[in-house]
Amino acid sequence: MLRLVCGTGNNGIIDGQGSVWWEWFRTHTLNYSRPHLLEFVSSGDIVISNLTFLNPPAWSIHPVYSSNVTVQNIVIQASSDSPYTNGIVPDSCSSFCIEDCIISVGHDAIAVKSGWDNYGISFGRPSSNIQINNVHLQTSLGSALAFGSEMSGGISDIHVEHLHVHDSFTGIIFKTTRGRGGFIKDIVISDVEMENVHEAFHFTGQCGAHPDDQYDPDALPTIKQVTIKNVIGTNISRAGVLSGIDQDPFTAICLANISLSITSDLSNSWTCSNVSGFSESVFPQPCSDLSSNSSLFCFSLENFSALAQV
Repeated sequence: MLRLVCGTGNNGIIDGQGSVWWEWFRTHTLNYSRPHLLEFVSSGDIVISNLTFLNPPAWSIHPVYSSNVTVQNIVIQASSDSPYTNGIVPDSCSSFCIEDCIISVGHDAIAVKSGWDNYGISFGRPSSNIQINNVHLQTSLGSALAFGSEMSGGISDIHVEHLHVHDSFTGIIFKTTRGRGGFIKDIVISDVEMENVHEAFHFTGQCGAHPDDQYDPDALPTIKQVTIKNVIGTNISRAGVLSGIDQDPFTAICLANISLSITSDLSNSWTCSNVSGFSESVFPQPCSDLSSNSSLFCFSLENFSALAQV
C-alpha cells in the first residue's frame, strides 16, 4: 500500500477544465470514460486540505481501496448542469474523514460506494468507519449525500453530522437494485439543515444499471439500521420516498426529531413500500410502515428508546 501525504495547499486551485469533456459526454462522442480530477488507489495516510477543485471532467476526488484518509477544508465547484460530476466519492475505503467542506456540483456532492455487482461482491472491500462533519452541499440534479448505487462490497459504520443542504434536488439518498448484493447498514445522520430541496429523503431498490450481463439477479442487497435524526427543513417540496425491494424489504429505518416545512400537499409528502422501521417526533407524519412502537432495533437512537417504551 502506498502511504503518503498529498494535496495540502495554501488555498490553491486545481481546475479540471471539464467543459469540453461535458460536451463530448452529452454528444456521445467519447469512446472511453472521463477522467477524475484526483484519484488514488490502494493508498493510506492521505491528507487533502486547503484546496479548491473546479470543473472536474467527471468526479473531483475519488479514493479507491484506501484507508486513513482526511479531506478537510476543501471547496469543489462544477456547473449545475455538468453531467454526473460528483464531488467526493469514497469507494471501498475505510477510516475516512470528510470535514469542513463546501461542494456544489451537477450530480452527487458526496457519494459513498463499494464496488459493482459480482466484482464488488468477490473483492469484498467495504466502505466503513467514515466520518462526515460540517459540510455544505448543493446539487441541482442529484443528491447532496448519496449511498450507492454501487455498494456490492458493503457500506457500514457511517456517521454524519452537521450536514447543510441547500438548493438541491434530493437531500439524502440510499440507492441499490437487484443483483447488487452487499449491504448498507449501521448509518447515523444527525443535525441536518435543508433549505430549498425538492425531496428530503429517498430510499430506492430500483436504481442503477449493471456493467454486464454476468450479474446474479438473486443477489439481493440488504439495507438496514439507518437512523436519521435532528433535521430541520424549509421550503421542501416532498418529505420522502422509501421504496425497498419486493421480498427484500429495507428494515430498521428510523427517523426521529424531524421537522420539514412542506410546500406541497401534506397528504402526499411520503410514499413507502417494502420498508419497516420506527419514527418519533416527525413532521409531516411519515408512513405507517415506520410505526413500530419500539426503537430498540434502531442504530444509535438511544435518546429515543426510553420515550418509545413509555
